[in-house]
Amino acid sequence: MAKETKTRSRSANRKVSNGITYVILILMSIIWLFPFVGLVFESFRSYATEYGGMVNYFIPKSFSLDNYIFLFSEECSFTKWYLNTLVIACFVAVLNTFMVLCVAYALSKMRFKGRTFLMQFWLILGMFPGFLTMICLYFLLKQFGLTQAGAIPGLILVTSASSGMGYYVAKGYLDTIPKALNESARIDGASNARVALTIILPLAKPIVIYTALVAFMAPWCDYVFASYVAFGYSDSYNVAVAMQRWVWTNDYQGYFTRFCAGGVLVAVPVTILFMCLQKYYVEGVTGGAVKG
Repeated sequence: MAKETKTRSRSANRKVSNGITYVILILMSIIWLFPFVGLVFESFRSYATEYGGMVNYFIPKSFSLDNYIFLFSEECSFTKWYLNTLVIACFVAVLNTFMVLCVAYALSKMRFKGRTFLMQFWLILGMFPGFLTMICLYFLLKQFGLTQAGAIPGLILVTSASSGMGYYVAKGYLDTIPKALNESARIDGASNARVALTIILPLAKPIVIYTALVAFMAPWCDYVFASYVAFGYSDSYNVAVAMQRWVWTNDYQGYFTRFCAGGVLVAVPVTILFMCLQKYYVEGVTGGAVKG
């Protein structure tokens, strides 16, 4: 009897604890999602019909696609800016993934003189913020015509150039793959390249997708260096720089709703990628967190 009472008491305490946890999580979710919901509602608000005076309500009285129509009209260059960002993101994702995996594979599966020193040196070098090199990089890119009109290839080059230094997570994941696979394949006469492509990479699919996703996201979030390189040349803007210019205009209220519509469209590709590849993303993060 006492045992049953104790079991019921534990069950009741667990239910109360779970209930409190769920309430806290729901409140946190509401607080976290509120700005995004407001962004979506604002993107469907028409300036022509609802900005005669100050708006003091959250949900639009009438939903309109005027802001989205404006983004794809001839009057606006949003499509060009969006394509600029997409091109940069795709190239950066491919180049960064290739270089990160090459460096991670070499440091994880090979043993060579200076390996430990190289990892320690890159770790120390990565502690310095990239902003310290902005002026130097700008003048270097300018010498090669990779600013303003050439800002797109310039941004691809700069973003991909030092990507190999971010090998830590990928190396941690590759360390979990038994080295015996490499040794047995090498005994059978396979080259390092063949071992990496046919044996290791298929087993490392989660970290490949994780690396590509992280690299793809970087250009979508880049504002400081993108505005610095493409300064004064609107055809080379990415969406972050171009949309920031909108909220600097005198017609702040009119362009703010268009800014929100642009923000919704910018979030679409990244959201779709995360929803489709979430499983591999989580596996890549957790697997790469293991110390090798």
